Amino acid sequence: MTTVSTKSPKVTLRFLAVPTDVLMAGSHGVSGGRVLEWIDKAAYACAVQWSATYCVTAYVGHIHFNRPIPSGHMVEVRSRVAMTGRSSMHIVNEVFSADPREGVFTRACDCLVIFVAKDTATGKTQEVPKFVPANAEERRVLDTAISRIDLRKAIEVEMEQQTYEGPSEAPRLVNRFLAKPMDINWGGKVHGGTAMEWIDEAGAACTMEWSGEHTVAVYAGGIRFYRPISIGDLIEVDARMMRTDTRSMQMSVHVRSGNPRGGREELKTAIHATVTYLSMDIDGNILPARQFIPRTTEDVKLSEHASKLRELRAAYSPTPLVPQSQPNHID
Repeated sequence: MTTVSTKSPKVTLRFLAVPTDVLMAGSHGVSGGRVLEWIDKAAYACAVQWSATYCVTAYVGHIHFNRPIPSGHMVEVRSRVAMTGRSSMHIVNEVFSADPREGVFTRACDCLVIFVAKDTATGKTQEVPKFVPANAEERRVLDTAISRIDLRKAIEVEMEQQTYEGPSEAPRLVNRFLAKPMDINWGGKVHGGTAMEWIDEAGAACTMEWSGEHTVAVYAGGIRFYRPISIGDLIEVDARMMRTDTRSMQMSVHVRSGNPRGGREELKTAIHATVTYLSMDIDGNILPARQFIPRTTEDVKLSEHASKLRELRAAYSPTPLVPQSQPNHID
């Protein structure tokens, strides 16, 4: 029987952004991958607090990077349970930052993360306490999570129809390395946030190589986690351009993993993400994108796929995750 929890559905992490959080010299702020790592850790803490068991990341979606976070800023990542299923928890996350000398927090990013509770002994999914909204704001957040279910399912169907193995002329970059002990969480598997940082590093490197300019992630669509990654696994992060618009570059990134003794041919998809990048000059001005013209059959299909994903998001028009609020001050 599902129980109703009396635990707090909220977690807030607060810390300083440091120089090592910036991806490369000349960047205007912390890398998108590092922000995603922060979000995943805060959401993980929130999910574990609510479920009282180990949890795994299943989905991260609708991530808008509204502005860069400078090194030296105070950062707050605020996570709260929006909705629960039998074993799943939908966590809404907001990232704020403030110059400590001024103390005024403003929103930099928000997104939805879905976690699944696991029994540490059997590895099977575990039932979680039911979340019941206690006020109008919590009800609004629940309605927001519900409004995204159909969109997520439609995107999943579209993504399952795509192939990535035919002849291609698309800009592409592949990173390979072994998963290290420092990459794992207390459940013994690679932390979802660490994997998302790998995704952004590969996507940023590919778009910078193509454009010849510094690039930043401004949006990430459905990031889906299919299988866990263990210490010692051979990791392949494969970033491939799907299409360009006037200013943006849309990337598809696959993370594949497996036992290195099995060879690269035996690697299986662990994570798939779509990420959009913009080129920026030294002053932070957005530059026109160098255009990629798809010509092979598969490149044309993937370009159409990227357009379809955008159309789906526009057609479903889900409720915004969070209302636009006024800046608030450090307490």
